[in-house]
Amino acid sequence: MDLFLLRHGIAEDPKAGQSDALRALTAEGRTRLKQVLETAHRAKVEPTLIISSPLKRAVETAEIASKILGYEGTMLKSDALQPDSDPEDVWQEIRDHRAEPAILLAGHQPLFSQLTAYMLGAPSARVDFKKGGLLQLTVDSFPAHPRAMLGWYLVPKLAAGA
Repeated sequence: MDLFLLRHGIAEDPKAGQSDALRALTAEGRTRLKQVLETAHRAKVEPTLIISSPLKRAVETAEIASKILGYEGTMLKSDALQPDSDPEDVWQEIRDHRAEPAILLAGHQPLFSQLTAYMLGAPSARVDFKKGGLLQLTVDSFPAHPRAMLGWYLVPKLAAGA
């Protein structure tokens, strides 16, 4: 399975009294995200399933990914992809969809840094997961604890020059 982790793009600052869950992407966040996803599209990234955190900025990110990557399925939302979730819960979500050849997860920090380290079997590793960053992992089996292989990591700064 190809597993793609897509951190949401730049989001608006929280407004007084506004729930963090309702923060939307900024225009700059959308632009940078589109550059990353257009690069991914040229590289033939084709998810067969997209799962998003239920937070607005992640859902908007997943919607942009769906459009640019030509995804025509139903986007799922999972509480396992909230910012402070446990990587083990995300692994279980992935295992629940193990028949899919390519899953794209749209989510947040600090979860995606922790999830990447967990998936690589290196829980103390530190990953600087940028807003709008897209990381590809390969998963060949689905035991209780993952053993993924890192394929590549694309950040907006690189995609802007592509």
